[in-house]
Amino acid sequence: MVPDLTVDHTTGIYPISASGIPFSVQPLQSKGDIITDLSEDMAAEQKARTTYDNILRLIDDPDVKDVIRFLREREIVHYQRFGEGLSFTQDNLSARNFYAMNPEYDLSKPCIG
Repeated sequence: MVPDLTVDHTTGIYPISASGIPFSVQPLQSKGDIITDLSEDMAAEQKARTTYDNILRLIDDPDVKDVIRFLREREIVHYQRFGEGLSFTQDNLSARNFYAMNPEYDLSKPCIG
């Protein structure tokens, strides 16, 4: 245990990165709108897939390539599942609220009149 963390947190969970930086929700992308959030999730999966494609172009080690290919395939599956969730959501939203507002959030001041 890191003594400073033990003093502040005893044995409680205190998530930090390998470099010792405490966890923060700041980099998480969430707007609270399901269409926006699922679209952002899909974009993140595509960005990761592109990164793995670029890595595969640069390496020659077959064992490393196998791991990178697995990770790339995982991004593709995640993209497909988020896409299915987006499609399901779009199919089940009312046309009046589609992309326009979150009816639960905007009860007092709707975005559209």
